[in-house]
Amino acid sequence: MSGTPQPEPVDSGVPKASTSGTAAARSAARVRAAKRAAGVGGSGDAAGRGRPTKAAAGKRRAPSARTAGRRPGGPDTRGDILRAARESFAGKGFTATSLRAVAREAGVDAALVHHYFDSKDALFVESMALPIDPRQVAAHVLDGPRDELGRRIITVFLGVWESAEGQQRMKAVLRSVVSSDDVARMMREGVTELIMQPVAQTLGVPDAPLRVSLVATQLTGLALTRYLIGLEPLASTEAPELIDRIAPVLQHYLTA
Repeated sequence: MSGTPQPEPVDSGVPKASTSGTAAARSAARVRAAKRAAGVGGSGDAAGRGRPTKAAAGKRRAPSARTAGRRPGGPDTRGDILRAARESFAGKGFTATSLRAVAREAGVDAALVHHYFDSKDALFVESMALPIDPRQVAAHVLDGPRDELGRRIITVFLGVWESAEGQQRMKAVLRSVVSSDDVARMMREGVTELIMQPVAQTLGVPDAPLRVSLVATQLTGLALTRYLIGLEPLASTEAPELIDRIAPVLQHYLTA
């Protein structure tokens, strides 16, 4: 048949399918094309199995719903943490309370507790609304000559109670202590660990805990009679005179 001569095909090196397998090859090609259109098949592997496309794989990896977790900080996160801390300190005591447990009770991440409060001691001070940091009290009391320990203790104690804000907050704490066993336990364990134990350790005597406890009886009695009951003439006696009279008693308890 005459006509324009056709160029001979260039051999690409890819084996050609036999004539008998053409229909099967076309059928397989249609299946692969359908899978690719559905997002199931990408480039096939050596066995002809389709691999998922990136889009399809990403869809399968994405969760159907967002995983629930600790809520982030909010407007009242600090207040929620403090409320959880008060309950934990009251129910479990100071020693058994942990920042992680407080975070769990408040429903927040533990990192948020550390963000607002640098330690359990600081959390205790804030949750009890104390006007002073017991750690600073202990450091101040222990900074000085041993034979003036009693004077430093009563001076710091009255310094807190004689200020208007300090007296208001300490009255609230003291009333809570005498009316609630939970609050009493919280204060007992907190004050013991943060103030009484450090002072007792410096005495270096076997009965040091008892000595420090006797000092506590004097201070608690003074707070009740002077500031809550208002017993006269104790209530109106000037602070310097009280320091002069009470300091020797405290010193006797501690070192005599």
